[in-house]
Amino acid sequence: MRSPGHYDLIKKRSVVIVAFIIALFGIAIVRLFDLQILHYEEYQSAVIRQMTSETTLRAERGKIYDTNMNLLVTNTTVWRALVDPARIKEYSDKVLIADGLSKILGVDYNTILDKINKHPNSRDVTIKENLDKETADTVRKFISENELTSQVHLVIGSKRYYCYGDLASHALGFTNSNGGVYGIEATYNSYLTGIDGKLLSAHDAHGKDMPYKYESLIDASNGINLVSTLDMRIQYELENQLELAYENAGARNRVTGIVMEVDTGAVLAMATYPDFDCNDPYTLSDELQERLDNSGFAKDSDEYSELYKSLLYELWNNKAVNDLYEPGSTFKVITSSIALEEKNVKLNDTFYCPGSYKVSGYSTPIHCHKRSGHGVVTFVEGLQQSCNPTLMMLAERIGRETFFKYFEAFGYRSKTGIDLPGESLGITHSLDSFNQVELAVYSFGQTFKVTPIQQITAISTIANGGYLVKPHLVRRLVDDDGNVIYSYDDSAKRQIISTETCETLTKVLADGVAGNGGAKNAYVKGYSVAAKTGTSEKRDKADKYGEFSLRVGSCVAYAPAEDPVIAAIIIVDEPSIANVYGSVVAAPYISNLLSTVLPYLGIEPKYTPEELASMEIPINDYTGKYAKDAASEIKKKGLSVEIIGSGEVVTSQIPKNGSLLSSETGKVLLYTADTEPKLNVTVPDLIGKTAAAANRLAVNAGLNINISGAQNYDSGAGAVVITQYPEAGVKLTRGDIVTIDVRHMDGTD
Repeated sequence: MRSPGHYDLIKKRSVVIVAFIIALFGIAIVRLFDLQILHYEEYQSAVIRQMTSETTLRAERGKIYDTNMNLLVTNTTVWRALVDPARIKEYSDKVLIADGLSKILGVDYNTILDKINKHPNSRDVTIKENLDKETADTVRKFISENELTSQVHLVIGSKRYYCYGDLASHALGFTNSNGGVYGIEATYNSYLTGIDGKLLSAHDAHGKDMPYKYESLIDASNGINLVSTLDMRIQYELENQLELAYENAGARNRVTGIVMEVDTGAVLAMATYPDFDCNDPYTLSDELQERLDNSGFAKDSDEYSELYKSLLYELWNNKAVNDLYEPGSTFKVITSSIALEEKNVKLNDTFYCPGSYKVSGYSTPIHCHKRSGHGVVTFVEGLQQSCNPTLMMLAERIGRETFFKYFEAFGYRSKTGIDLPGESLGITHSLDSFNQVELAVYSFGQTFKVTPIQQITAISTIANGGYLVKPHLVRRLVDDDGNVIYSYDDSAKRQIISTETCETLTKVLADGVAGNGGAKNAYVKGYSVAAKTGTSEKRDKADKYGEFSLRVGSCVAYAPAEDPVIAAIIIVDEPSIANVYGSVVAAPYISNLLSTVLPYLGIEPKYTPEELASMEIPINDYTGKYAKDAASEIKKKGLSVEIIGSGEVVTSQIPKNGSLLSSETGKVLLYTADTEPKLNVTVPDLIGKTAAAANRLAVNAGLNINISGAQNYDSGAGAVVITQYPEAGVKLTRGDIVTIDVRHMDGTD
């Protein structure tokens, strides 16, 4: 028989057990409440993260085309190598992956290992991007051979590709990981950038992929395509001429140029030289690399790094939009237009230039570029000969307030609004500080600064009949289906001066180019070109001797003068040759540019009788023909001919097939029977001779001559030979061609 105490013990134990069970249930309930109520979303997200993986589907950046739909910028297929640390559990696998990818991708072994260890739960850790197909195939083989299909992956993507490398580099810009950098890549970045998509996939507790029905796909949306105003053929020719100007003038501070549609403001070409490769924008030009190499800084020093960055920014800087310069005598076009518009001058009004002009408020006379003076000149002659006193007197007639009103109206005190980043604002006086001295020097383009895009826009106003247009580089934006998202409206124009004034001024400028004006090196055979050259001083930068001798030579032009279609500007900054005038360092390259661009645009040449008489005639292949028949054919071309030998059939000829001969002095030698050409003529020295004198020397020596460069070589004092090929002293065959490059060297700005 149990005692009462025994039952009390059992009762106490039962109470403890029940209390313990209740406590356990309480803890469970509290834990469930915490999981299900208080932290439900947090734990749910953790479960989802563990059961799903997210892969980014890269959107393609919009393509860029030229105005004729030639592809300028596109995207190439590349691959991204990534690892999935959440599925790399064994240390041996980590070592295997780090070692293999390090050797294939050229990424440091420890870097890869650190990425795996630092992100143990991540499903997507990038090891290297922008892999080409060959490298991706090697990674793919490594994955297969080592059964790493769950741990290492390749994701296809795209990389920006510039089809022509350095063509239009400053206008196009380039991209980095953040999007567009410089150029229209930056301006239209939000349109060009697509929206990335996502692929959400599920896997079970063992890390194996679950069926496709558990996947969720959000498609990528590609960027908008951009159709630019650039014409790649005009762009190519502009860049050719800028490179020639840069090399021949020894420009120390780069050269730049723009070609613009005068009626719309569409930029057909824009370039700065030296340029850069958009596919490799972080490589310096040869000149800048030499400056870096000669800096004396150690390659691993902070100074070296800072200089490298500074030189990169200098290389990328778009001189046509971002840099300022004094326009010099090219601005005389604007001053003249104001005077004509306000009826302050007539074409036959005369002015006297003694070589300088005294302006009220300035202690010393302001000189003309021709220190001996132009003497008595008409307004037309004063502009064509770029006489500073004539323009200063014009400015006095115009008056301070009227001049300033037009100065603002032409856009010189505001940005053009071109669709490129970093456009600079010119440096000019306000009306309050614009006094008689400023009026005088502004009249010929000194003591204020503008951008090249401002200047060509103002010149286009004269060319198109007096309307200020807005320069732009984009015609329209289109999606992949060809739907137009945006189209530039070029109808917004503001008339500054009358069409009559523009037509009068254009004729004056064109007559100067065709005659004895300072811009005669801009002449183009078969076309009427209105042009003005300029040379300005750099007053804020000393040369290596501490003198302010540095200059900027430039030329503006538009054509055809009777119905202008395009305007062009070329600026040569700090030429280092003896003659730094824009008439010498810029105008010849404007001529070369227009002689190619105008025919390309379908504008037919209209030759004068004098031009027709000096046309070059192509020579055919006459070998194997009867000599008499060949001679008759040559004479019909307007050329002279000489048959050498007693045979009936032509066995050889000088010059050879395809050569060009002057219709005035060209001669073809036909060899027959047992005769053959002999090297028995010594090339004379033609350098420094006028074109006419060089021609006489060559003909007297029995040689033909081919003249390149200034085609109006008899204008003014006459163009002189600056280069010849072959050089003096070389032996040639009688009838061979000597090519000379002639240029007017008497022109000033």
